[in-house]
Amino acid sequence: MNVGGKERIARAALGSTVVVADFFATVHIEIVFLLVGLWGVLTSAFGYCPFNALMGRNSCVLPEASNNVAS
Repeated sequence: MNVGGKERIARAALGSTVVVADFFATVHIEIVFLLVGLWGVLTSAFGYCPFNALMGRNSCVLPEASNNVAS
Protein backbone atom coordinates (compact mmCIF):
# COMPACT_ATOMS: atom_id res chain seq x y z
CA MET A 1 0.00 0.00 0.00
CA ASN A 2 1.31 3.43 -0.86
CA VAL A 3 -1.80 5.63 -0.61
CA GLY A 4 -2.59 6.82 2.92
CA GLY A 5 -5.79 7.88 4.69
CA LYS A 6 -6.22 11.54 3.73
CA GLU A 7 -5.02 10.91 0.18
CA ARG A 8 -7.44 8.00 -0.18
CA ILE A 9 -10.35 10.18 0.89
CA ALA A 10 -9.30 12.94 -1.51
CA ARG A 11 -8.89 10.47 -4.40
CA ALA A 12 -12.29 8.90 -3.71
CA ALA A 13 -14.06 12.27 -3.50
CA LEU A 14 -12.36 13.74 -6.56
CA GLY A 15 -12.75 10.55 -8.59
CA SER A 16 -16.44 10.27 -7.74
CA THR A 17 -16.99 13.91 -8.66
CA VAL A 18 -15.30 13.42 -12.03
CA VAL A 19 -17.38 10.29 -12.73
CA VAL A 20 -20.58 12.21 -11.94
CA ALA A 21 -19.40 15.13 -14.11
CA ASP A 22 -18.98 12.57 -16.88
CA PHE A 23 -22.75 12.43 -17.25
CA PHE A 24 -22.87 16.14 -18.13
CA ALA A 25 -19.89 16.10 -20.51
CA THR A 26 -19.96 16.01 -24.28
CA VAL A 27 -19.25 12.76 -26.08
CA HIS A 28 -15.74 13.88 -27.03
CA ILE A 29 -14.50 14.30 -23.46
CA GLU A 30 -16.75 11.73 -21.78
CA ILE A 31 -14.23 8.88 -22.04
CA VAL A 32 -11.45 11.02 -20.55
CA PHE A 33 -13.63 11.99 -17.56
CA LEU A 34 -14.62 8.37 -17.03
CA LEU A 35 -11.02 7.09 -17.12
CA VAL A 36 -9.69 9.80 -14.80
CA GLY A 37 -12.57 9.34 -12.36
CA LEU A 38 -12.24 5.57 -12.30
CA TRP A 39 -8.48 5.85 -11.77
CA GLY A 40 -9.06 7.98 -8.66
CA VAL A 41 -11.75 5.70 -7.28
CA LEU A 42 -9.84 2.48 -7.93
CA THR A 43 -6.52 3.70 -6.51
CA SER A 44 -8.43 4.86 -3.45
CA ALA A 45 -10.21 1.53 -3.05
CA PHE A 46 -7.08 -0.59 -3.41
CA GLY A 47 -4.73 1.82 -1.60
CA TYR A 48 -2.08 1.43 -4.28
CA CYS A 49 -1.01 3.80 -7.06
CA PRO A 50 1.57 2.64 -9.63
CA PHE A 51 2.67 6.24 -10.25
CA ASN A 52 3.42 6.72 -6.54
CA ALA A 53 5.54 3.56 -6.67
CA LEU A 54 7.46 4.85 -9.70
CA MET A 55 8.18 8.13 -7.94
CA GLY A 56 9.10 6.41 -4.67
CA ARG A 57 6.27 8.22 -2.90
CA ASN A 58 4.39 6.64 0.02
CA SER A 59 1.72 8.51 1.98
CA CYS A 60 0.59 5.44 3.90
CA VAL A 61 1.68 5.58 7.53
CA LEU A 62 2.08 2.11 8.98
CA PRO A 63 2.77 1.52 12.67
CA GLU A 64 6.30 0.40 13.45
CA ALA A 65 6.73 -3.26 14.25
CA SER A 66 7.75 -3.93 17.80
CA ASN A 67 11.10 -5.66 18.19
CA ASN A 68 10.40 -6.59 21.79
CA VAL A 69 10.10 -10.35 22.06
CA ALA A 70 8.84 -11.82 25.31
CA SER A 71 11.23 -14.33 26.83
